Amino acid sequence: MRIKEAIKESIALKEKILKDKVLLQTVSDVAEACVDTLCADGKVLFCGNGGSAADAQHLAAELSGRFYYDRDPLFAEALHVNTSYLTAVANDYSYDEIFSRLVKAKGRKGDVLIGLSTSGNSGNILRAFDEAEKIGMINVAFTGETGGKMKKMVDFLINVPSKDTPRIQEAHITIGHIICELIESKLFPKE
Repeated sequence: MRIKEAIKESIALKEKILKDKVLLQTVSDVAEACVDTLCADGKVLFCGNGGSAADAQHLAAELSGRFYYDRDPLFAEALHVNTSYLTAVANDYSYDEIFSRLVKAKGRKGDVLIGLSTSGNSGNILRAFDEAEKIGMINVAFTGETGGKMKKMVDFLINVPSKDTPRIQEAHITIGHIICELIESKLFPKE
């Protein structure tokens, strides 16, 4: 039965991640980098395409709204949410410029840019990482197994050990939720 197979595949991938000490340490390091940025009055920017855009928006909302409990909002934003901007820049320049122009406008030294791409090769995110590096931002990539072109462009690579897009995206949201939980608990400890 395909339903059971898909669930088993998802579980198997998460078990693989659970055994990867380097990947787990990277997740912890990314959370700490975000905490440091937010403590310094910086921001966390997210970008992605398609399902990864939905995940980017979801994670930004967890930080800017709330995750487990009520607390002050954090400056986190998904760069694709303004459709007028998105369609104007894609039309007037190119789709590859949609994120880099906003990084140039909004990004500051020490801010974090998190790009989600299952292939690690999304041109518009690669350009955003280029722009972020010029500014002095911290680049984080959530990718699939190989890391694609992004692996050489980022400070932190969270490369989920799979080539299966739906399973990678499921792992991305799990890891993203863990990062949100770590950030929230560190910045707003429960008494």
